[in-house]
Amino acid sequence: MNTMNISLPASLKSFVDEQVTGRGYGSCSAYIRELIRHDQDRQHLRSLLLDGGESDPAVTADTTYFETLRARVRRHSTE
Repeated sequence: MNTMNISLPASLKSFVDEQVTGRGYGSCSAYIRELIRHDQDRQHLRSLLLDGGESDPAVTADTTYFETLRARVRRHSTE
């Protein structure tokens, strides 16, 4: 594993220390790693949403589409 050193003002260092203690992280590094993973996930989701928004619709979302969707949900919920 690689090492990275960061400098934080006292208020941020105190906040990180509180999170580590209060949320059960083993170290400051574990907390920072989780923050980075969450940011990666957020960026990936944003990319997927933007790609989906730019793509052509697969089907027209009209009244029939939503009625069919509701029927599928009802069938699934009674199984």
